[in-house]
Amino acid sequence: MGTSAERPIWKTLLAFGIIYFVWGSTFLAIRVGVHEVPPLILASMRFLVAGLVLYLWTVARGERSPSRRQWMSASLLALLIFVFDYGLLFWAEQRVPSGLAAVMLALIPVFIALAEIVFLRTQKLTARLGLALLIGIGGVAVLMSRSLNLGGAPIDKLGALALIAASITWSLAAVLTRKLELPPSKVMSSGAQMLVGGILLALAGGLFGEFRSFHPGAVSREAWLCLIYLIVAGSIIGFTAYVWLIHHESPTKVGTYAYVNPVVAVIIGYFFGGEGFGLRTALGTLFVLISVVLITTTRAEAPSRVAAVKEATQS
Repeated sequence: MGTSAERPIWKTLLAFGIIYFVWGSTFLAIRVGVHEVPPLILASMRFLVAGLVLYLWTVARGERSPSRRQWMSASLLALLIFVFDYGLLFWAEQRVPSGLAAVMLALIPVFIALAEIVFLRTQKLTARLGLALLIGIGGVAVLMSRSLNLGGAPIDKLGALALIAASITWSLAAVLTRKLELPPSKVMSSGAQMLVGGILLALAGGLFGEFRSFHPGAVSREAWLCLIYLIVAGSIIGFTAYVWLIHHESPTKVGTYAYVNPVVAVIIGYFFGGEGFGLRTALGTLFVLISVVLITTTRAEAPSRVAAVKEATQS
């Protein structure tokens, strides 16, 4: 890891700005896109193009293509991460404001912690972790409850359940990735998983009949621009910034994106997407973020390889 004296401060600030604000803004880009393009098709186009670019770039640089076993591992993770996690996210954003979708996906560390406590037995249920889990659950309850008089409509139930399921499938991927053989290069691993994920999403879109309702000529320029933004800024540039940062800054500093992205998404959704921001949203977001901070500062080890893909494709 290089010292700060070896690199201009502007590069560090620019890279952090990208993973903070670009990744946070992609949730609104998804929401705009899925109102005109079927969600699985939109997700497929995003990850298929981004994955192909990253894969070809790494091959051109002399990286070895994944082995058969590594392709199988990448395919399993692609199914969990892209078809289920991102497929559900893109579908849910037809029903859920982009800011709240980002807040709900911030629960991923909560489910990873639960998996480590219950299944892996790599974490003990301490008082701190127990409190963090309860606060996270309380945040979801605030966002979904119809009995609490907090103003503003509660989050759509089906959309919320889809986002919770998405968070759980991501957590399963985080657990599995520690046991799977993947390419040592983060770029190659992420590119391979995105490439397979894009293909699987296209197949899923066909299975659910999305191509019958997809008419490219009827899609607005704004929606196409959002797709380009997701591919170029959200996946390719965002991942490049992340890889650069992870080699120059501590993982703890880089991991602060998990706290910032939901806040950025809520703010951008409010000012540019016309999404509401009341007491319900504020309290739910606050509870979830407190839970995430408590958990991520408690756990001694993060799932580094699977995190690279999540961060590369952050929506």
